[in-house]
Amino acid sequence: MKRKREMEKKTEIKSAIQELSLLIKLIRRATLSNNNNSNSVMVLSSPAATDADGTTAAADAVVATADAGVADVVTTDQIQQERVVSYIPTRPFLSICTLIIQVLDKIGPTMAVMRQDIHKNVQRLEMLCDSDPTTYSNLVEILNKEAVERCAKKGDSCSKALLWLTRTLDFTAALLEKLVAEPRESMEQIVANSYETTLKPWHGWISASAYKVALKLVPETGTLILLLMDKGDDIDSFKNDIQAFISLLLPLLEDLHSTLSSFRLEKVKST
Repeated sequence: MKRKREMEKKTEIKSAIQELSLLIKLIRRATLSNNNNSNSVMVLSSPAATDADGTTAAADAVVATADAGVADVVTTDQIQQERVVSYIPTRPFLSICTLIIQVLDKIGPTMAVMRQDIHKNVQRLEMLCDSDPTTYSNLVEILNKEAVERCAKKGDSCSKALLWLTRTLDFTAALLEKLVAEPRESMEQIVANSYETTLKPWHGWISASAYKVALKLVPETGTLILLLMDKGDDIDSFKNDIQAFISLLLPLLEDLHSTLSSFRLEKVKST
């Protein structure tokens, strides 16, 4: 309860940094306990994002452990040193996706379609996890289940839900990167460019048309930055938060894509 109250006081970006740090901590613990008898499928080894001074942006990401109340620091350098077994904690991952919904809400009605898709996909995975919390505490076990049942590519599968959540995180990372790199660019252009490189290749004409119409409703770039910033922060602090978030997210995305590819799901498209 205390941790929940603390997160409510944070911005969505700061909360996402905390949740990502916790997720990575859980993956590292799984690695330490299973590296003697498990094959390594994923590697958290993407180059770390750095701030203007050349320091690792994620180095200041701190998360209080859920079980001890002790502050632990998860840095990108530590992540790079770990080879990770096929383990992606379901609940922490879905928590991050829920925070992304809150970020997209700040953009406004433009993201309504994507928001609904994220919520639907999160619910689908939550329902399966609730049916057997022990077995499905690992997202990879969900992929294994549906691969065996030969239903992974069906429209209502949890495998497709994970695939689209991953692609949405791709879009979010691209959007936030462009937001801090090109603050004078119009928000409409930032959203459009991010969509073109991440989601559009996998959308059919129906989905693509819906997003094209929605682009006309985005706020001004400066307005969105103010909505996402902590009231006590300046623009440099905001940029550091974004860089920290992205530096933690990108290695996770790399591993998600690698895992999805191993199940031959990477090229699945929508209508």
